[in-house]
Amino acid sequence: MLVLVAPGQGAQTPGFLTPWLDLPGAAERLAAWSDAIGLDLAHYGTQADADAIRDTAVAQPLLVAAGLLSAAALGDVTPGAVAGHSVGEITAAAFAGVLDDAAALALVRKRGLAMADAAAVTQTGMSALLGGDPDTTVAHLEKLGLTPANVNGAGQIVAAGTLEQLAALEADKPEGVRRVVALKVAGAFHTHHMAPAVDALAKAAEDLTPGDPRVTYVSNRDGLAVSSGAEVVSRLVGQVANPVRWDLCMETFRELGATALIEVCPGGTLTGLAKRALPGVTTLALKTPDDLDAARELIAEHGAA
Repeated sequence: MLVLVAPGQGAQTPGFLTPWLDLPGAAERLAAWSDAIGLDLAHYGTQADADAIRDTAVAQPLLVAAGLLSAAALGDVTPGAVAGHSVGEITAAAFAGVLDDAAALALVRKRGLAMADAAAVTQTGMSALLGGDPDTTVAHLEKLGLTPANVNGAGQIVAAGTLEQLAALEADKPEGVRRVVALKVAGAFHTHHMAPAVDALAKAAEDLTPGDPRVTYVSNRDGLAVSSGAEVVSRLVGQVANPVRWDLCMETFRELGATALIEVCPGGTLTGLAKRALPGVTTLALKTPDDLDAARELIAEHGAA
């Protein structure tokens, strides 16, 4: 059984879209999306530097567009399940048929702008903690006033809070944690700091007409499969201020009988987690079009096309 997943913010790197725009129709599709949302996605995906694409209002539409482009290049694929990490859930909603591409990009543009506005109120950030016992780590973070914003499994938890709180974490790591790595994001996402963005996103969602998922849609709020399009959208709205439980998503993949996992562009983060947490599951990250042939072989073996 094939699972198709989409990464979240921080996966982007300068120039990562460049080779994808050589594929037939890709540049034209990206140009149309850019016009529709008022953001030059080709510029940011091929020419902009790391600071420019770190901007929340830019990074989020760029990631969704990259995911949609790379998935389209695979051809007509019907995975057994789909899921996304953070903003990748909007990409996954498009994979599942809950939103069409235009609606997904319109929503993520509003999401990125609203979260950028919320992040500007207080200087905040996120750091990944590698190693350690999850319960011990969460208790330590809460003692420092930090939120375990992403519980990713495979020995990784992401803390979010003010820059002062994150500095205190650097100086006082939880027992067993090997490293604390600052992430390339511009705010404390999936925490109470993002509460203003929830209201803005809820208003934007009023214009949507979601369809029910055509494949199993696994929610990163709790790892549960969601069968209602309206419920998917409701969760997309709420998740900006609530933790991501990717560990529970991977447990669900296992329970569903996943045998292969493909991560769309810019892949790498989620396949890395799956390699550690899902032994025996074949993984593949779509980093460039050079990965497409191997992905198609994996689809032929594990998925429906």
